[in-house]
Amino acid sequence: MNSKWKQMLAASITAIFVLTAPAAAWAKEGAAPNAGQAASAADLAPSARSAILMDADSGTIIYEKNSHAALPPASITKVMTMLLIMESLDEGRIKLTDKVSTSEYAASMGGSQIFLEPGEQMSVEEMLKGIALASGNDASVAMAEKIAGTEAAFVDMMNKRAQELGLKNTHFANCNGLPATDHYSSAHDIAIMSRELLKHSEITKYTGLYQDYLRKSSEKPFWLVNTNKLVRFYTGADGLKTGFTSEAKFCLTATARRDNLRVIAVVMGEPNTKTRNAEVSQMFDYSFAQYMNHTIFKKGDQMGVVSVEKGVLPKLQLTAKHSYSVLLKKGSSVKDIRYELQLQPLKAPITINEPIGKLIVFQGDQVLTEFAVDSPASVKRAGWWTLFKRSCGSLFS
Repeated sequence: MNSKWKQMLAASITAIFVLTAPAAAWAKEGAAPNAGQAASAADLAPSARSAILMDADSGTIIYEKNSHAALPPASITKVMTMLLIMESLDEGRIKLTDKVSTSEYAASMGGSQIFLEPGEQMSVEEMLKGIALASGNDASVAMAEKIAGTEAAFVDMMNKRAQELGLKNTHFANCNGLPATDHYSSAHDIAIMSRELLKHSEITKYTGLYQDYLRKSSEKPFWLVNTNKLVRFYTGADGLKTGFTSEAKFCLTATARRDNLRVIAVVMGEPNTKTRNAEVSQMFDYSFAQYMNHTIFKKGDQMGVVSVEKGVLPKLQLTAKHSYSVLLKKGSSVKDIRYELQLQPLKAPITINEPIGKLIVFQGDQVLTEFAVDSPASVKRAGWWTLFKRSCGSLFS
């Protein structure tokens, strides 16, 4: 390989794209907070043991109360279960049409359920509806066994994913949230899980439904009604998951979208459903009244191109898999901001969703927020003949 080729390869591996665009800046007073810094606000959830309000796009925390307290999450556990289901679908490990058989163990789950019988089969999509709407403990275990072979192996996957997401106050002992020793999470960690789940925008197709049916063609169709009543009674609400046990009390991770702003509200340890729903609605009202989003990249926008050393694909086209935006206080002054896409050197093989860099948004020298950027596809290592032809083509170009 000659020096010209080496220089070209070295230059292409490190990609930093710097773009500028007008955007609303932070107001000097009452500025929108950076991630991890809650804005000053009245106690929006006075009855909750723990609560948090977060911008779904940027991860900026708008309000929080005891948000890192480790508490029993009840069925909010299923946010992580649904996340692993959606990631398995993305990776092609399962399909929505795949049949899922119900083991005796899965059918034995108590609490919220869709009353699966041992040996009964449903599609992945039907099981997902059973989890998202009816909080089916039995459906959760059936899907865990489908993906990992056993619930225990699936729980290992859940804990590994929690570590990858940087969740400091979360540990799972099962996939459905039934009371168990060493099973806990926090409002902050649940918001992070929920934000990650919402990157799979199709999930709200299920969590946003108010009602549906299972076993439609049978003699006894099963009517599903969403345990999250906000999807019917709060404009813009389309998820995510309720939870209740006598120990956890009433919990909810909810999301709503209006205009260009999507927020996540989590409350834990509420005394009853009426108070839970009222306080989450109040958190939503506050965010939509006070804040707006400025979009850096919309879903589907082209973000840039990065070279892959020794890959079957020599380059990866980066397309925004979800919206990237900055949270702004309404009425903020408008100034220029800049943003940089910083990508680490890429060398095959690369797996889909593998972290490959970050998108950093600045105002002057101040970092407003950072976004992780993942690989949009898997790239296998190229064979020697492919690399040889590529090298020869470069030499004579």
